[in-house]
Amino acid sequence: MGALKTIKKALKPGGSVMIVEPMAGDSLLDNLNPVGRMYYSASTMVCVPTSLAQETGRALGAQAGEKRLREVIVDEAGFSSVLRATETPFNLILEARA
Repeated sequence: MGALKTIKKALKPGGSVMIVEPMAGDSLLDNLNPVGRMYYSASTMVCVPTSLAQETGRALGAQAGEKRLREVIVDEAGFSSVLRATETPFNLILEARA
């Protein structure tokens, strides 16, 4: 979240940033598919430990899901709104507006 706070400070009022995240549902059951299983393994080995090593140490879990991402982007990073810009089978693309 430290990176998003820094980005928000650099944006003009009303500016936006695109956030590309792995496609993940909000619950374990939403992620029990071939793509979700692949992301769980990679995230558990790379993303979670890397996050825990950072100052913010948020570690949203092996698959954060859109609901959790939205909460962190608005509540912690201070963006005014978040919308799903688009998606692919592998990625969720969000637009966060300052």
